[in-house]
Amino acid sequence: MRIYNTLTRRKEEFVPRDRGKVGIYVCGPTVYGYVHVGNARPYVFFAVLARYLRSRGYRVTLVENITDVDDKIIERAREEGTSADEVARRFADAYIEDTGRLGLGRPDIEPRATEHIGEIIDLCRRLEEAGYAYETGGSVYFRVERFAGYVKLSGQKTDQMQHSEPEREGETKESPLDFAVWKAAKPGEPSWESPWGRGRPGWHIECTAMSLKYLGESFDIHGGGRDLVFPHHENEVAQAEAAGGKQFVRYWMHNGMITRREEKMSKSVGNIFLLREFLKEYDPRVLILFFVGSHYRSPLEYSRENLDEAASRLERFRNCFWRLDELLAAVEAGQLAGDGDAAALDQAVAAAEEEFHREMEDDVNTAGALAASFGLVRAVNEYAEAGQKQGAVSRGSLQRARAALASQLGILGIEFTAEDYQGGELEQELLELVEQREQARRAGDYAAADAARDRIRAAGYEVRDTPQGPKLVRRD
Repeated sequence: MRIYNTLTRRKEEFVPRDRGKVGIYVCGPTVYGYVHVGNARPYVFFAVLARYLRSRGYRVTLVENITDVDDKIIERAREEGTSADEVARRFADAYIEDTGRLGLGRPDIEPRATEHIGEIIDLCRRLEEAGYAYETGGSVYFRVERFAGYVKLSGQKTDQMQHSEPEREGETKESPLDFAVWKAAKPGEPSWESPWGRGRPGWHIECTAMSLKYLGESFDIHGGGRDLVFPHHENEVAQAEAAGGKQFVRYWMHNGMITRREEKMSKSVGNIFLLREFLKEYDPRVLILFFVGSHYRSPLEYSRENLDEAASRLERFRNCFWRLDELLAAVEAGQLAGDGDAAALDQAVAAAEEEFHREMEDDVNTAGALAASFGLVRAVNEYAEAGQKQGAVSRGSLQRARAALASQLGILGIEFTAEDYQGGELEQELLELVEQREQARRAGDYAAADAARDRIRAAGYEVRDTPQGPKLVRRD
């Protein structure tokens, strides 16, 4: 398997630190508002990556943090006239609820910054003792110019970097480039006792402390959105390697941004679409197919057209499973012979499996893997048409095709239920139209039958005639 490493700017063979095990750390949200669709992309991608690695036999530990103490949380609390703790709890719960609806399960470990204050203080102390950090006015800053490897992840030039953190009142930074690892308490802000007085963590230090705690030194994969490369991940590298003297992360993976009219989706720009609002209109699997339909490193335009295309993909898969199950049921009922020839379908299954895994091995190319799955769908549909005409199919080949497709889609985070295969809950009106069509056909009133069919199609469905009778399915 080869993955693109942001650190080296090239694809590299993936060799985990410990044989048979993979540790992944992903930067989660800062919970000062409801998460938007852009926040969901890394959540989905790294869940898919973990699923694929597990399918290859690796024991994966996926860690995704929640930042529950931060300037933005404090500001939101001030605006609402409530506490920062209440704001963080409310939106952390909402984040878990919203992402939980995607059906991908939870990360193995989901740590919160406020639960790791001891580890954060210890790391700050180690940096200070090693001469990489200094105290001023009750805050502790990292000496950027002391760390020789700074900007090796982002490739930025230090003389062109903007000062990301202004001095706080009563503090004097040694260099404009230095950033806070511990911030002295201000009135009304959450704070904890420390060797430098009461204060709270800086943003960057929390991820370093938690990733080292749960995954150890020089762990395998660290990920997040491309917008985190600088300064957040750059500062994580500096903190960890200054404190431990070892390579912090072996492979850095960053997903592209979700854009709206070619502009990055963000709360500050005001072009966000909340995940919970999206899920009121779309099936959660539509969002997953929207994401995996493009390579994770590519920017992805959020538009009605692209979402509708993803919804159409979902229907194609749904209808393929419906067709497979109907054929297998027909064999069980004796309506089709189950010993038909299936050499072409068997070849298509083998080719799809090979292509799917080849694409996933190539920097987790989910778009290519998805194309392989659609190739299998086409083969199944062609085989089904021919089998129904001939009155015979291969039960074993159909079962193998179904298992392969279910496995591939399961890795990509798409799963179906028996209700899905039959089109889900259908409006009673449409079911009545199906019956009216059948009655009209039996009576020879083909104009009425066609009219019923057209009304069904206008509603986004179609009638398929099967050995078990007419079936109503969503259109591809």
